[in-house]
Amino acid sequence: MMKLPEQVRIVEVGPRDGLQNEKQVVPTEVKLELIGRLAACGLSSIEATAFVSPKWVPQMADAAQVMAGLEARPGLSYPVLVPNEKGLEAALKAGAREVAVFGAASEAFSQKNINCSIAESLARFRPVVARALAAGLTVRGYVSCVVGCPYQGEVAPEAVAQVAGALSEMGCYQVSLGDTIGVGTPARVLDMLEVVRRRVPVERLAGHFHDTYGMAIANIYASLQAGLSCFDSSVAGLGGCPYAAGASGNVATEDVVWLLAGLGIASGVDLDKLLETSAWISARLGREPNSRVARALLVKKSGPA
Repeated sequence: MMKLPEQVRIVEVGPRDGLQNEKQVVPTEVKLELIGRLAACGLSSIEATAFVSPKWVPQMADAAQVMAGLEARPGLSYPVLVPNEKGLEAALKAGAREVAVFGAASEAFSQKNINCSIAESLARFRPVVARALAAGLTVRGYVSCVVGCPYQGEVAPEAVAQVAGALSEMGCYQVSLGDTIGVGTPARVLDMLEVVRRRVPVERLAGHFHDTYGMAIANIYASLQAGLSCFDSSVAGLGGCPYAAGASGNVATEDVVWLLAGLGIASGVDLDKLLETSAWISARLGREPNSRVARALLVKKSGPA
């Protein structure tokens, strides 16, 4: 086990990954206020939107309007997701400075999710990444299903390493490893990271854990011990898991910040402001925060019912 990092970078994915599966249309002004509130909490990387087909992801149909309404701040980045060259073209037009491409370590998931094989998806990403880099953008890579897949079951660590390595070699400054259906446990995550680290330096890896089985925080702690110092999370735990009915999705940013504070690791995030933001967006969506820390501390502040 490595020494725990002194500081961790959190990539907030609530406005994109968190909201994209919401059935109700979230107004552009609400998305922009959410992003502004998250920035005020001290988060320095906030995934703002995705330039994808509105036919498949209606929630992201206002991507250009969201980008136009963002407030530029020193040290703050607004990465956006692009699936192909058409998406990159739209992102460039909208003024994006950081983009992300997403692949999968599972052949079955790749076919179901983006209608092509892993090899075909990587071939599709190469010109996208090359063009983005040539335009002066930074590029991040995502790998889905790094522990398990809803269609094929367990995923071999070697398959994860192959995709992560390809994305890194294309020029992605970081590769985020996603436990898409939340089936990971610390031992399995550590086994996967051990293999992936042989292809991609640990400082260029991030963790993206879903909390479907309540293991996300445990998996983050294990990943910290393996040397990771960047994690994706979503305020209020926004983002359901479409492959497990009624299951939670992204790990809540509040829970991650609480863990890091308890370990003496700096995150730069103001937990009180984050709790206010969590309560605000949850109220706008008509439900309670899907965060254990938010539920505990918000109840404590308001007093017992």
